[in-house]
Amino acid sequence: MATKFSEITAAEMRSAMIDSQLRTNDVIDPAVVGAMAAVPREAHVPAALASVAYMDRAIALGGGRALNAPLVTGRMLVAAAIRPGMRVLLVGSATGYTAALLARLGAEVHAVEEQAELMTTARDAVTGENIHWVEGPLSAGAPGAAPFDRIIVEGAIDTLPDELAAQLAEGGRLVAARREGAVTRLVHGVKAGGVVPLRSFADMDVAPLPGFAAPAGFQF
Repeated sequence: MATKFSEITAAEMRSAMIDSQLRTNDVIDPAVVGAMAAVPREAHVPAALASVAYMDRAIALGGGRALNAPLVTGRMLVAAAIRPGMRVLLVGSATGYTAALLARLGAEVHAVEEQAELMTTARDAVTGENIHWVEGPLSAGAPGAAPFDRIIVEGAIDTLPDELAAQLAEGGRLVAARREGAVTRLVHGVKAGGVVPLRSFADMDVAPLPGFAAPAGFQF
């Protein structure tokens, strides 16, 4: 018999998510696993979809946006190698799930979102003095708060704007997902000599972000 969705049900789903989706797919960093075990993902999706918050798929948030599947988020956080005290720029924070995870990892988070409705949801779902909400174009980042130790672009993009890469500190790491034809690949790179060379480390189904389309004829 079906039971009403509850905190107990959510805790069981988080545990199942960790065991069946994360640990079996290279998300084994204790800090990342601990954060994803603690943050209630259901608080960051529409109420009607709370019961599927922990499924291995993206969840539509409206307005053409989506919350990435848990595995995508986990792999990106592991690649970012977050340490307490780091200053992190999160591009495309949506309803604040990844921002909450980053705060749990001890980062000072600057979370950029351009859709007011999504930011309202994020503010209601997440509390913490170490999260700074920035409402504005995703591709602009938060230049007034740069440089950052880490930049995480929370979605699939065609091209990385120079103004965004410029906000990464020398020696800092950027993690994103880039579209290559019909395939989307998670990528990361460390800034050296003012350049951020990106290399892929996993093929994933990643929700797209607006504002990062490539000009006609452009190749990443």
